[in-house]
Amino acid sequence: MKKTIILSAAVASFALVAFTGKKSHTDVYKIDPKQSSLEWYAEKVTGKHNGTIMVSNGTLSNAHGQFSGAVEIDMTSLVNKDIDEAGTRAKLEGHLKSPDFFDVAKYPKAKFVISSITALKETKPDGFTHNVKGMLTIKDKTNEISFDAVMKTQEANVVCVGSAVIDRSKYDVRYGSKTFFADIGDKMINDEFTLKFTVVAVK
Repeated sequence: MKKTIILSAAVASFALVAFTGKKSHTDVYKIDPKQSSLEWYAEKVTGKHNGTIMVSNGTLSNAHGQFSGAVEIDMTSLVNKDIDEAGTRAKLEGHLKSPDFFDVAKYPKAKFVISSITALKETKPDGFTHNVKGMLTIKDKTNEISFDAVMKTQEANVVCVGSAVIDRSKYDVRYGSKTFFADIGDKMINDEFTLKFTVVAVK
């Protein structure tokens, strides 16, 4: 019986190769944190801030144009870039890392798991070539997000450049949110923030 199962599997594999004309093959790439970058942009009634956060690791697989993979983000690496005064900058960074916002001591990692990467029928004026969908997890809350990006596949690496708009209220980030505090007035901080990224994955 065991020999019959093995023989059947071999025949099925041979039939697949014969039908498609090529062997099944998956290229696996490892995300390079040193070549990758993430920039964040957030706004409030009285101003705005921006900074960076680091990609820690991840992988990307390409099975004949069908992509899958995951990207891990180091939430503890969050820094501010628009405030010059060191004490004020450190105060803001500490607040963003606190339980009021991302509570990085309890939730040190965020993760994006790719569901699909689909080529656009036409390249958009801003150069975007693909649509990316996946599940983003922040503070143990997971939601689907979708965004357009420029994606280039070369023999040795894959580069993905784009931006995604994230609604923090969906991840229980409540401080200054009108979603949770309707009468907050001019202390409101926008629920949506933008992540601009360059992700480089190498073989």
